[in-house]
Amino acid sequence: MFHREGQKIILITFFIVCAIILASQFYVDLLWLRWILQIAAVIFLILILQFFRNPMRRANKTFDEILAPVDGKVVVIEEVEETEYFKDKRRQVSIFMSPTNVHVTRYPASGSVKFSKYHPGKYLVAWHPKSSTENERTTVVIRTPKFGDILYRQIAGALARRIVNYAEEGESVQQGEDAGFIKFGSRVDLFLPLDCAVTVKLNQKVVGAKTCIAAVVKKDEEGEITY
Repeated sequence: MFHREGQKIILITFFIVCAIILASQFYVDLLWLRWILQIAAVIFLILILQFFRNPMRRANKTFDEILAPVDGKVVVIEEVEETEYFKDKRRQVSIFMSPTNVHVTRYPASGSVKFSKYHPGKYLVAWHPKSSTENERTTVVIRTPKFGDILYRQIAGALARRIVNYAEEGESVQQGEDAGFIKFGSRVDLFLPLDCAVTVKLNQKVVGAKTCIAAVVKKDEEGEITY
């Protein structure tokens, strides 16, 4: 299954690849050059198909966990000052997506959208420290029953030139459902309450709508902290 944002691009790419293959077959006399053109065209089509794929995933919905909003690698886990919405300290978890990852953004938690805003900006490489505040980005805040307000931010990378965000203020959203799309290499930042338990580690690979990023801290009958 492919993401709806890429269906038109996939169709155009398919016709272009077919045209290149047919043209090279009839108009290129050098056999080695013909093979290079045809193989390169097929590889390009495969890359486009791979980039816009949208695998079906059923999240095990729970109010006690924040799930990864995207596929990728955890590159930041730290306490920071979030200056756009909360204006106080939050726990930031950032996930970097390479061009080979699935680029669908999924809602990390169920709840209601309290804030959704697009910011034009630069196209610094996605792992740059200032990309979170200077790159093209969208900020979405979801009010959840157990974590209160959580924020996720889609950030364009050096190659990305379009961020798609489906979240609209006032609507109810479900954990694991499609929330948007970022094209060609990017990053998503999560800003979570300080009292939650982060359950991932730096450089860990995560899967959107599957990997638990953070959990509600609980205490058992003996007072031991669990999650």
